[in-house]
Amino acid sequence: MLDHFPFYLSMVLSIVLLIMLANKIKVAYPVLLVIAGLLAGFIPGLPVIHIDPELIFVIFLPPLLYEAAWMTSWKELWRWRRIVTSFAFVVVFFTALSVAIIANSFIPGFSLALGFLLGGIVSPPDAVSASAILKFVKVPKRMASMLEGESLLNDASSLIIFRFAMVAVATGQFVWYEAAGSFAWMVAGGAGIGLLVGWVFMKAHKLLPTDANMDIILTIITPYVMYIAAEEVHSSGVLAVVSGGLLLSNKQHHFLSSSSRLRGVTVWSSLVFVLNGLVFLLIGLDLPEILEGLRQEGSSLSMAIGYGLLITAVLIAARFLSAFGALIATYIARNFITVAEPNPGLKAPLLLGWTGMRGVVSLAAALSIPVHLDNGALFPHRNLILFITFVVILTTLLLQGLTLPYLIKKIDLPGNDDYLPEDESDKLIQEELAKHSLNHLTTNYADELDHHLILKQMAMKWQAKRDESMEVDMSAKSKEIYLDLLQQQRQWLLKRNEEDKHMDEDVIRKHLHKIDIEEEKLRYL
Repeated sequence: MLDHFPFYLSMVLSIVLLIMLANKIKVAYPVLLVIAGLLAGFIPGLPVIHIDPELIFVIFLPPLLYEAAWMTSWKELWRWRRIVTSFAFVVVFFTALSVAIIANSFIPGFSLALGFLLGGIVSPPDAVSASAILKFVKVPKRMASMLEGESLLNDASSLIIFRFAMVAVATGQFVWYEAAGSFAWMVAGGAGIGLLVGWVFMKAHKLLPTDANMDIILTIITPYVMYIAAEEVHSSGVLAVVSGGLLLSNKQHHFLSSSSRLRGVTVWSSLVFVLNGLVFLLIGLDLPEILEGLRQEGSSLSMAIGYGLLITAVLIAARFLSAFGALIATYIARNFITVAEPNPGLKAPLLLGWTGMRGVVSLAAALSIPVHLDNGALFPHRNLILFITFVVILTTLLLQGLTLPYLIKKIDLPGNDDYLPEDESDKLIQEELAKHSLNHLTTNYADELDHHLILKQMAMKWQAKRDESMEVDMSAKSKEIYLDLLQQQRQWLLKRNEEDKHMDEDVIRKHLHKIDIEEEKLRYL
């Protein structure tokens, strides 16, 4: 472990540099990381990377899902619940079924159970890839909400299919009523355990004498407890993390202090940044091991590539059929019920159909296939399934990942006036918040306003904001001057701290922190 420590450090540094390059050339960073890992895997002398599936499932997956749930709006998730649940469950099953039929028909030796196993592995699109691409192009809020909501739930449904298929391959039989009961328990049990664990941690934050550091540590522990607790009773750990994360996110202002929230965002952003980078780099680095397994199995590389491209085509076609099927269902449903978007048009399903990049969950599921069955026999076509999964991940990242920004710009999806423009909403909220604040001060603290200067200054500030009729945003030149002033204040404080040996440095640091907060505020002006 220690011998390879410099290599692991170089991996983290490479991730930072590659993501900087991806931001510079406006390419989704998972694409560059996978390609870099792929190329690095063939460099002589580098340590051979063996990815333990438990490493991804237990160490990587819970915090990545938890952070995604924490950042997801429950209001938006509920608003688009029909489309989100359709794509997260119905479409995933339809995709897995399509893969199973095609694999059983065209790949020699592939039973229907093995086809479903492969379908469960490759059916869920990757959330990280889509969000990385959407960072460079603007899409309507409703589309981003649909993709975020789908990505939260589709991992759980695909892994449920994967588990049932594993049982069918191992035992050679599939009892539908037992599977139905197991499915119900995995969904209900996973969601229930996540909510229960989330409630326990929420009470711990609220009742225990924690500070910001302790709160952040508890938030890091929380998703692991949710995931492991659910998996121990054979329910869905993914759904546990998602449901618990949504609960705590929605209630965060009731049990976390402002300091804990402010510092927690920074810690979690850095943690998820590194975890995402490592996962996609490891995907590329694992190819030599996959190729070696394919060679030992005696499978032809060219045929395996062909199978991988065939399954990729099936995935893309199934998602497009599902997207336009949802469009038809919306047109039919609007005659009977009120739908959120009565006339979605053809552009929305076109874009939704092309956002099907695969990633970390697919690789982890494929790697978790055991080498041997319970009877000691080799697991059929394990290395071929691994290689097909890698081809699917690489192809969808390159094909869809590189062309999706162009497609978004080309089709110019209309916003449909879901929300006010951001600048208008910001100004409206600022004015109404100022009015509410001033009213609260004058109504409840009228006497104190006459005797306390600081309260009077606060009232004057909110009065000025309420009456402000000019543009609230600072001009670029004003920001430039203000930033220069803040930098001069920093320099003065640092110099004062250096020259005055009797000055308490903690006081200097306090004022430096205030300047940092003031500079951060400029991002929202």
